Amino acid sequence: MNSQSPEAGNPLLVPAESFIDYGAVQPAHVEPAIRALIAGCRSAIDAAAADGADATWDNFINPMEDASERLHRAWSVVGHLNSVVNTPELREAYNRCLPLMSEFSTWVGLNRALYARYRSLADSPGFSSLSPTRQRIVQLALRDFRLAGVELEGQAREDWARNAEQQASLSQKFSENVLDATDHWSLLIDDPARLAGLPANVVSAAQAAAQANEQQGYRLSLHMPCYLPVLQHAQDRALRETLYRAYATRASELGDATYDNSTIIESLLSLRAEEAHLLGYQHFASLRLETRMADSAPQVLEFLRELAVRARPAAEQDLQVLRRFAHDELGLDTLEAWDIAYASERLREHLHSYSDEELRPYFTESQVLKGLFKVIQALFGVRLQACTASTWHPDARIFQVLDAAGHEIGRLGMDLYARQGKQGGAWVGSERSRRLLPSGELHTPLVWLTCNFPAPIGGHEAQFSHDDVITLFHESGHAMHALMSRVDEPAAAAFSAVEWDAIELPSQFMENFCWEWNVLQSLTRHAQTGEPLPRALYDKMHAARNFQSGLQTLRQIEFALFDMQIHLQSQGLTIAAVMETLAQVRQEVALIIPPGWHRFPHAFSHLFAGGYGAGYYSYKWAEVLSADAFAAFEEHARPEPDGGRNVLDAETARRYLDEIIAVGGSRPAAESFRAFRGRDPEIDALLRHGGLVPDGSVPAAP
Repeated sequence: MNSQSPEAGNPLLVPAESFIDYGAVQPAHVEPAIRALIAGCRSAIDAAAADGADATWDNFINPMEDASERLHRAWSVVGHLNSVVNTPELREAYNRCLPLMSEFSTWVGLNRALYARYRSLADSPGFSSLSPTRQRIVQLALRDFRLAGVELEGQAREDWARNAEQQASLSQKFSENVLDATDHWSLLIDDPARLAGLPANVVSAAQAAAQANEQQGYRLSLHMPCYLPVLQHAQDRALRETLYRAYATRASELGDATYDNSTIIESLLSLRAEEAHLLGYQHFASLRLETRMADSAPQVLEFLRELAVRARPAAEQDLQVLRRFAHDELGLDTLEAWDIAYASERLREHLHSYSDEELRPYFTESQVLKGLFKVIQALFGVRLQACTASTWHPDARIFQVLDAAGHEIGRLGMDLYARQGKQGGAWVGSERSRRLLPSGELHTPLVWLTCNFPAPIGGHEAQFSHDDVITLFHESGHAMHALMSRVDEPAAAAFSAVEWDAIELPSQFMENFCWEWNVLQSLTRHAQTGEPLPRALYDKMHAARNFQSGLQTLRQIEFALFDMQIHLQSQGLTIAAVMETLAQVRQEVALIIPPGWHRFPHAFSHLFAGGYGAGYYSYKWAEVLSADAFAAFEEHARPEPDGGRNVLDAETARRYLDEIIAVGGSRPAAESFRAFRGRDPEIDALLRHGGLVPDGSVPAAP
């Protein structure tokens, strides 16, 4: 854009080498920027597709990458802002552009001239002289064209385009309904006695929330920093039931019907089945598995069911112990769904003589970040340093990622606290990926790490639970996967080309460090005393590491099997059939069955708004990879004078960085794992880490 352009001054239209000024982005900037950038991309693609010269990387791929880099970055930024600082105006601007982006994406996928140029490049004599990474990019592009319907004819092409636009719109609406249903529910408590058992910081936050809404008393919400402590600690059983029921019926016909996702689920399943049929697949699951490590749906089902069989004995023991304790010690003759978290916390305290709230003061935010950055430096050889770059909210911060020579190789944005207008959960996204231009100019990555932890109260520093710290380490694994890339082409970056069922390897890998004694010493400083975590308390934590791991494993398998089953259908399902499928899965693998009115699918954003449809199994699949990868560090751990161990072995870390993290998606994930481990992954470490092998041995496969 030149200085006379109507879009001049639009922060979404800055040059690709510049970072975007988030604080300057207004809803009014969104549509003009997206329209202008789409137009530029269309022109570049038309020119590249029509070029009569033999296709090469320089005359074909690079010009399109130049144009698309700014569009994809601007749209990523708009999507990020819509998730973390959602306002009616921003949502409206985003939703006006969503059909434009969907139409553009469909136009690219169905562009036969563009597809033909890719094919000509793949068939050209010069293809063999391209780097393996560039060859893989072309091969993946050809696959994605086929999966985007480029070979369809006539009505099928039109049906495909309509289908893609409808799926994008419905997924966004699903997400909005979950956000709104969560944000718009609250419960005002005027009797502080009803809050007995709740941690002081939760009570203070509830009182502050009431005051912020010009109310007297205590305002409870369904946001996780409030909801989970109520379920875990509130002695008032009726209060636990009230919040549990509200959370379990969010975005359904049993909650506020304004946000009911029932028909959206039905429509999405129908559209996904249609998408699969248009491409010649029997069902959506087989279509999705074309881009995964797993070979087939039967293989995934066998993996999940085998893991369920191995986890079930431990889960049965977990539940038996919990029920007996709830009856004998808590006087709960019947263990209701809203009692489980409460009884489990009391049982953990009883068995291991500590509570999560006892740990919380040790995990002060500044010390947790200091310890996290220390682990990152040991693993990847980089320092993280705060900078003054513009952010989207006062809570958010930007850190420079500096190599050993002090050069910036990327930036990490962190937004850690829950608030109104912010999507729940934790995730990582990016403004841009690493790209080396033909001129030698390097565009470094910027990655966003988003969580929903309790915010600071009363001027005091935020304190995290150990689970919060595990979440932070998990997301930092995703972030470093993108930030430490040495791949110069964005199309082979981690988030672009790593198979979906391997993308969780780096994140789950990082969680392991949250259990290491020497790492916890660097993560903890008590808010009042400044002392690190005592060894006696650590020993109790470690002893409780696999508390109810059997039940937790079955719960994840339940979600994954449900996901696969609803996507193994040759046509869509009614919402009644969806709920019946869930009931059947629970009968097969679950030991704890929620009430019949529970509407879990209606807020399952991973499946219906987050890209995990027919892919939720990826968490357990990648957990095998991550546990085995961490086992390599355990095998090379050095003993410490205090009897502990140091798993941060420099040579193992170097190989992990070189063979898994830095290569991104430049080669298949299975090859990267074998390059690091010297063999295919094995399930042994997962079973051992999960406490599913009582004597340390691995049970025989069923």
